[in-house]
Amino acid sequence: MNRSSEALNEWRVVDILVAASLAVAFGVVFQGWNLLWSAAGPAFAAFPPLQGFMYGVWMLPAVIVPLIVRRPGAALVGETVAALTSAVFGAPWGLLTIVYGLMQGGAAELVFAFGLYRRWGLLVSLLAGGAAGAAGALLDLVLYYPDWAAGWQATYAALVIPSAAIIAGIGGWLLVRALAATGVLSPFPAGRDVPEV
Repeated sequence: MNRSSEALNEWRVVDILVAASLAVAFGVVFQGWNLLWSAAGPAFAAFPPLQGFMYGVWMLPAVIVPLIVRRPGAALVGETVAALTSAVFGAPWGLLTIVYGLMQGGAAELVFAFGLYRRWGLLVSLLAGGAAGAAGALLDLVLYYPDWAAGWQATYAALVIPSAAIIAGIGGWLLVRALAATGVLSPFPAGRDVPEV
């Protein structure tokens, strides 16, 4: 392994602090989104799978944290710490929320790993968001909706995955670009690189 590869893998103190801070902030956002999800449930009583379009917000740290920190494990850390924070604040799904964080963060992590932690463009972000959404949808269908008809399950997955790809993947990428333009990300490669598409 050469020095540039070693440097890529090393987490600096600033990386740890920013990843943790972002993840905790998203965990607080998650708690608000948990309440909105629960409150909106009755509006989808006639066809519950439609609520899947709201899902993508829960995937944001799995994309934003690695886009900023650019270190192996950042997607997993970002999503898991956000889920842990949400659980601590009383997420209605309890400690199972942490399992979701691990699975969703791990799925996004695989996408960044396939790019050898060197691809940070829109396509990779879109795929990472979608992968995280697919993991979340799979867990939901196994744990909460195993009795749904196949059509309902397919509809739910067909809404959750694009929701995560669009909100977390595209939205996260655009948010990081907007932050980079302000100069606040200058200590990170995301603040210095020419943005990839």
